[in-house]
Amino acid sequence: MDSEVSVMLHCGPSSGLEEHQVHAEISTRFNRRSVDEMEKHIEAVWNERVSREPWLFNGAKFRLHAAELSTTLQDTSKPYCNTSHQAATPTLTRETAKGGTQHGDHAASDLMPPRRVEREGASLAEIHTPGVNAECKKNDSASETTETLRKDLSTLSSKTTPKPPDMLLRLQLGLTSYKDFLGTNWSREAADLQQRGEVEFRDPQTFLAQPLGVGAVLVTSDGYVVLLRRSRRVAEAAGLLDIPGGHPEPKAVCQGVCEEAISINLLKGRERAVVAEIFSSVCVEVRDEVNVPLGYLSSPALMGIALNRTSAGRPSAEFYIRCSLSMEEVKDFYWRGGPEAHESTDIVFLSRAEMLQLDENASLWSELCPSAKGAVLLYQLVRPDCLI
Repeated sequence: MDSEVSVMLHCGPSSGLEEHQVHAEISTRFNRRSVDEMEKHIEAVWNERVSREPWLFNGAKFRLHAAELSTTLQDTSKPYCNTSHQAATPTLTRETAKGGTQHGDHAASDLMPPRRVEREGASLAEIHTPGVNAECKKNDSASETTETLRKDLSTLSSKTTPKPPDMLLRLQLGLTSYKDFLGTNWSREAADLQQRGEVEFRDPQTFLAQPLGVGAVLVTSDGYVVLLRRSRRVAEAAGLLDIPGGHPEPKAVCQGVCEEAISINLLKGRERAVVAEIFSSVCVEVRDEVNVPLGYLSSPALMGIALNRTSAGRPSAEFYIRCSLSMEEVKDFYWRGGPEAHESTDIVFLSRAEMLQLDENASLWSELCPSAKGAVLLYQLVRPDCLI
């Protein structure tokens, strides 16, 4: 397994989540923990970086503290989407994940440290069909041949297999910033901060910024996935292949408020707007980086969350988006140049079959940056094309 990336959670049972299936809980409890010596280090890192790149600015970001994925087979006519979180929802399974290591002895409703789900990891929901096993036992007699049993079981399975359960994802979000990211996740001190967090709070990510990113597996109308060759001038993963992506912006939710004044108090009561920004921001990134107008894009389906281990487990929500343009049409739009054309130098297309077969043994794998690898793993786990 590639050490640069892992899957925090995936939405495989439903082939991806729509916007109404995602909730956000906003609280200062979900901000990173702070200590004086760390703040001095963050300030020093920022000042040194700005001295070399004076155009940098310190933008606010959403911090992902934890994510809880739950499933239900009950009352599919009622939307989960409510900001009060008071509706009682019977769940078959519930998984809470954070970007660290696994611990036991936690109640299902508590915040649990993460279960690290790698590419081969089990789905976060199981559908039990006990009726099949019961029927098999009843019909199991010496007078029936193996072939008859096989046919009966096949017929019964086709009748009793339930539809995939409705799923709900709850995101626990705080606030962080680009400056905090550079001084924690992207700092040479990141490993020490993780170790300290594990020892003191049983959470290796508690001192880290953990800004939530977004990325898109963009598929053309003729079945090709879009990758971009990152410019040699960008600070991270220069020259590697990536998917379109970026970050949702708190300032989009707090319009008219300067970056420095954005606070948790301003975001509370706007949870649905926060979720909407997470989903819409990935489409905006596609528009700005690939130069495809928004009108040609489908609504995003959330495949899951991947962790970039080269930046201390930074999380990124990876989406599946269909485009009504063909590969050649997308290529034409790209070469016309968009608002963020300077971030990439070329566009590359992979077929769906190539995406499904791509792994660390393929020569192309070494050309992918961690965020693209995470998106590939989630695409293979979730198979979002089933939504079409």
